[in-house]
Order: sequence, then C-alpha cells, then structure tokens
Amino acid sequence: MNESEFNEVAEHTMTEIEEAVEDSGADIDYDTISDILTLEFDNGSQIIINKQGPAKQLWVAARSGGFHFDYDADSSCWRLDSDPQQELFACLSRYCSEQAGESVQLQQP
Repeated sequence: MNESEFNEVAEHTMTEIEEAVEDSGADIDYDTISDILTLEFDNGSQIIINKQGPAKQLWVAARSGGFHFDYDADSSCWRLDSDPQQELFACLSRYCSEQAGESVQLQQP
C-alpha cells in the first residue's frame, strides 16, 4: 500500500469510527483535529486514534494501553499488529466499554 492509498483508507476509517460512535447511542463526545480523533467520556477519560503514515498504521491510545493496527487488504479491515485475530472495531468497542463503564458496541458501517 502506498502513502496515498494508506491516507485514503485511514481517513475513511476515521469517518467510519465517528459514524459508529454516533450510531452506538453511547454518551461519547468526539473531535477530529489534524488527523487525530479523540473520543471523550463522561468521566473525563479519552481514547486517542491517529494515523501513523510512516508505519502505515492506526494507533489507539486507551486507558488500557497503546495499540497499533495494520490494514489487512484481504479482509478490508484493520487488525491488531500483536494479535491479527483482533479487529479494530471490536477492540474499540471493548476499550470504549471499559472507559464508559457500560456496554458500547461500535459497528463498522
């Protein structure tokens, strides 16, 4: 994947995350500034999602740790680099649930 393709896929995914947060019905605020998507919870905690162009990854910083996701073109989804069985939206659902203190399901549109 070249840099242009990475940017296109990553930007599309960031938009999908915003849509998934909206559709989830959870009380999560979000804001995107300079390719950094911040999810903010009522308790003041945050999840930060950003593009890492040189590594061609999406990086997620949550209370439970920092996570790096690689794009898998065969399945058209982002997978955790340390455990490719784990997909981005499933992981984000888990991280959001932990930080919101309630079940949050983020579905990829």
